[in-house]
Amino acid sequence: MIRKLTKEDHVKVMELVEPKAAENLFIIGDIEAFGYDSDIQDVWGEWDQEDLIAVLLRYRENFIIYSERGYDVKGFAEMINDYKQRCNVSGLKQAVTPLLKQMDKVIRVHREMYYAACEGLSYATNLEQVEQVEYLQPVDYEENVKMLESIPEFAASNVTVESREHAEKNKTGRTYFIRDEKGTMVASASTTAENSHSAMIVGVCTRPGYERQGYATKCMEKLCTALLAEGKSLCLFYDNLAAGNIYKRLGFEDIGMWTMIRYEAE
Repeated sequence: MIRKLTKEDHVKVMELVEPKAAENLFIIGDIEAFGYDSDIQDVWGEWDQEDLIAVLLRYRENFIIYSERGYDVKGFAEMINDYKQRCNVSGLKQAVTPLLKQMDKVIRVHREMYYAACEGLSYATNLEQVEQVEYLQPVDYEENVKMLESIPEFAASNVTVESREHAEKNKTGRTYFIRDEKGTMVASASTTAENSHSAMIVGVCTRPGYERQGYATKCMEKLCTALLAEGKSLCLFYDNLAAGNIYKRLGFEDIGMWTMIRYEAE
């Protein structure tokens, strides 16, 4: 049976998603931020008697599905099909794939990425070098945004001064950065969708001309150390195997494939 979930179901929801905090980063974060009765969010669950076995969360136009076993694919697909605007459907590949044959929508983008998680760094960091890395402060937001704009793969990103302010205010993201000996900001690494259990690492970047000097790695070391000290699971997406190798040296391990599909409006 599928029904809309309420705050009275919260304990059961957490019993389902908390054991895989990295995989359920978005679901946990959205529920912590917006709960079960927000105008911009809905949460549905499938029950097998007293056991919650699957969750579908809608935050604005974004749907995320999670289940560790077979679920009512047709029932959840009907809910997504009822949403007539352009929308995104995402989740672990094994959870999303069964939905595809039931969807009555036109695919605009179908993307699959490696999903990796880290519960601890694989080596001891050089404390002296990591001390060079700073926490991004409001006075540095504009400089950081301009650095991102100078990097081809980040030129079209939606990072702005306002988004940095929003993340800091709501404690949903943070950024660490490093400068060279001349004071130029040369690399940074950020989080997004932070919640009480986990955090997604994004925006690991180096200013053009400063690559392969270890700057981004130092930012990652500082960021990961801070998050792990808070007891959070770390996760990230990647589709570049070279980048994946760098993350694995830090201590990240692949935990699956993440599927993201964008559908056209009807």
